[in-house]
Amino acid sequence: MRYVAPAREAVDPAVFGRPPLTGWAEFAELLHGTDWPTLDALNARWPAGSRERFVAQTHELLADGRHYEQRIAETGVIATRERNWHDLFNALAWLHHAPLKRALNAQQVIEIARVGPKSRTRPQCALTHFDEAGVILALRDPTLLALWDAHDWHGLFWRRRGAWLDGSLELVVFGHALLEHALTPDRLLVGKAIAVIGQGPSCERVAQAIAQGRLLRDPQELRPLPLSGIPGWHEGNASEAFHRQAACYRPLRVGRVYPEPLKESEHGLPSRGPLPRDSCPTAP
Repeated sequence: MRYVAPAREAVDPAVFGRPPLTGWAEFAELLHGTDWPTLDALNARWPAGSRERFVAQTHELLADGRHYEQRIAETGVIATRERNWHDLFNALAWLHHAPLKRALNAQQVIEIARVGPKSRTRPQCALTHFDEAGVILALRDPTLLALWDAHDWHGLFWRRRGAWLDGSLELVVFGHALLEHALTPDRLLVGKAIAVIGQGPSCERVAQAIAQGRLLRDPQELRPLPLSGIPGWHEGNASEAFHRQAACYRPLRVGRVYPEPLKESEHGLPSRGPLPRDSCPTAP
């Protein structure tokens, strides 16, 4: 069933004090209250020198015949529906993670040039899934990866619960649809994740790998990450019973193998292993 976000005046203000929305407090004045921010208010938040701008999505704008992604690449115009949660969170993602958004856009345009605007390739699906529901999880303790790869959710979120609190893991929530879903309290959130091993700024490393065409070439690269299992993200997960029966915890599909996580090479550039050989056309 398609998710329908609550009306702005119906949003419980408490959701902005809980993850993942608490991580977007820098935009509090754009998110809180009953009044929608104007596009001018959004555009005022761009750093100096940025070429992109949010422009109202109107029939006149769409009449230019460009694909949404082509318009951004060619003119810097990001078609934006006003008074719309989904597009507001997309705008905030652009403002906070511009290198990631630019890398995704550049790869989308390459694929459009290759197959045309009416077809979709597996790289386009991967790029879109990450754009909408993406998270980046950096693991400083590689032993946690085995639990994640095996979908041992009880192990990852309960037996190793302390790892989510002691700095062994660093999580970045990027997908704007995921942020929109967080407006509904107690919703079980699942991100589509890129795994990163090692130190250093994970967002920069992921953006670089995407821009170089070495990441997000297939939806099967993305690992499901049930965010509701993280301490503090869902009221029920303080109990062990949650981690044995939560609906967001899905078993590993027979034959499903994840690719190697993004790693830092000896030259300081991201590297990764081979992609999985999996014919399933959908994301995990």
